[in-house]
Amino acid sequence: MKANYHNRGETFGDVSMNNLTALSLSIGILSGVATFLCVGPTAGLFLIWAATIAWAAYFALGATDAALKSVIICGAFGVLMASVTAILIASVAGSAAFSILASLAVAISVIVLCLAAHFPELAAIPASVLGYSATFAYLLEGGKLNHDVLLGVSWSNPLLIVTASIAIGAYFGKGSVLFSNKILESFNKK
Repeated sequence: MKANYHNRGETFGDVSMNNLTALSLSIGILSGVATFLCVGPTAGLFLIWAATIAWAAYFALGATDAALKSVIICGAFGVLMASVTAILIASVAGSAAFSILASLAVAISVIVLCLAAHFPELAAIPASVLGYSATFAYLLEGGKLNHDVLLGVSWSNPLLIVTASIAIGAYFGKGSVLFSNKILESFNKK
């Protein structure tokens, strides 16, 4: 089901509810829930900023089941490509040619990331790039670009925390569509 979010109103007397209003309420409420979870009971288990990037990507790709699948698969692929690149970069840290080697590693990995779109499962290049970028944002925040983090079997490894955050965000996107539909449906019953 393709989501429709233009400002067409359903009118009931002097009161109207449109798709945009219902979606705004849904996203706002679920953003509060996501924030509560991130800073409360599930603190440290997902990155709210990575989740909201995936949430936005879900809508940018059409807010469909196919978009959900693309955000998760391509986002995870982007995380994988960035992680491999980061391992290479961490391996040459401190060398005289660091800036050249790091630049080459990024250039080559981004070319591979984009060429992978030849595979239908990896065709959503923007979602792959978002996963790639989110991984480097995570790694560069607080000096995590090192082999201990990248090769460690812990929740601080971006393959785990960034990928999980992307999946959580994509499902929050889908949930916000479902919730907005329930809001409209509930409003229409009155």
